Order: sequence, then C-alpha cells, then structure tokens
Amino acid sequence: MANLLVEIGNTAVKAAWAEESVLGKTVRYQGEKVIEFVASLIDKQQPVVMAVVSVREISQEEENSLKSLCQYMLLMDANHPDVLSAYGIPDYLTYDRGASLVAAKYMFKGKSCTVFDLGTTLTVDYLDAQGRYLGGNISVGCRTRFKALNRYSRALPLVDTPAEFKFPGDSVKGSIESGVISGIMFEIDGYIRSNPENIVIFTGGDAIYFAKRMKNSIFVVCNLGLMGLAIITDEYVKKNFQ
Repeated sequence: MANLLVEIGNTAVKAAWAEESVLGKTVRYQGEKVIEFVASLIDKQQPVVMAVVSVREISQEEENSLKSLCQYMLLMDANHPDVLSAYGIPDYLTYDRGASLVAAKYMFKGKSCTVFDLGTTLTVDYLDAQGRYLGGNISVGCRTRFKALNRYSRALPLVDTPAEFKFPGDSVKGSIESGVISGIMFEIDGYIRSNPENIVIFTGGDAIYFAKRMKNSIFVVCNLGLMGLAIITDEYVKKNFQ
C-alpha cells in the first residue's frame, strides 16, 4: 500500500511516496502552484492515504482539492492539530517541526535528543529519553541572516552561503561570510555543550553544510519531517485498515 507524503515548508514543498514507514525518492518544489504540484505526482497511481503537513494554514478550497486526489487524507496544520497532539507534540510548534520530532522519537528510542532544523529558521528542540518534548528555541536561519544584513544596513552587500570561508574575514564580503557562518557554528556548539549527553540530529536544507564543519558526532537526517509523516501514516493505516 503506497502512501503519499507532502511537507509544505516556509520556502519549498517536499514530497515522497512511502511503503509503510520506508521513504521512496524525495521531490522538491518551489512555487505557488502547490495543488498542481501534488496532482502531478499521482498521474499514474492514487494514494490510499495522503499525509500533508504544513507550516501555513490550508484553506478549505485547498483541502477539498487535496481530498479529491486520494482515498483518505491526514492533514496537519493550524486547523487540524489532533494528529500530532496524540504524539505529545504541543500545538504551538509548527507542524513540520512536530513531524520531525515524531521521527526523532522513533529513530532514537530511549535516547535524549537535541534536534536542529537548519533552514529558513534555525530551530532547536529537546526530547528526553522517554521521548517527551522538553521545549525548544527559534533563531534566524543562515540565508535569512545574509538577507537581513543586506536589507537592514545601507552599506553591506547581499552575500550567499560560501563553499568555504576565512576566519576571521579579511574583506567586507569575507567578514559577512565568516560572521554569519561562524556565528551559527558557535551557536550550535553552545547548544550541544549544554546537553553533552544528547544524541544530536541535524535536518533541513543546511544540515549537511554545517554538519561537516562541526567537530561533534552528529546524525544528519535531511528528510526528518517526511520520515515522521511516514511513521504517522503507517500507524494510521495499521490502526484503521488492518
């Protein structure tokens, strides 16, 4: 039984087919035509269950369109908090972040975890060894920091994430690169030092970039949110159809 998983984030949409809790190939979309993108994925096969998690509220029209594409739908957004609340995820968290925490609980059962999501925002969440959510922090993501420096200053250029950088910087551009990247690395290191016994998990678009620059032992799971959706959907199917 193949299920379709859709994660609507701040800047992009990710989707994947899953057999039970095993993910298939992930596809990514950046644009406004989200429903059309999802519809394009099911030209040849209609999913039994489609699970959608979204950082923004899904309109009733969008919800109806998505429901027409599958037999059953699990929707997790501001209007549909029940699915994730059953996993002990507080309703003030964005729902993609909540799905990631479900995956972390499942993958590292019996271990306390620090989960970093490095994307448009930088979020840090803590789970204890029983999988209970302890709280978390929200900061500014890497590219968002570069954009903010350019937008809120009159003299600083817009700089992109560098492949490599020099510490300390020896030019305006180099100083921005070093300031942003080193700042995030110091920030991450501080969080890790505060709970040194925790398993450290990186996810999000910049996960690999920062993981390879850290000295700590880190698990990189780029599609942690989709993995959480796969687990939630598989448990829903087993509960309702088996």
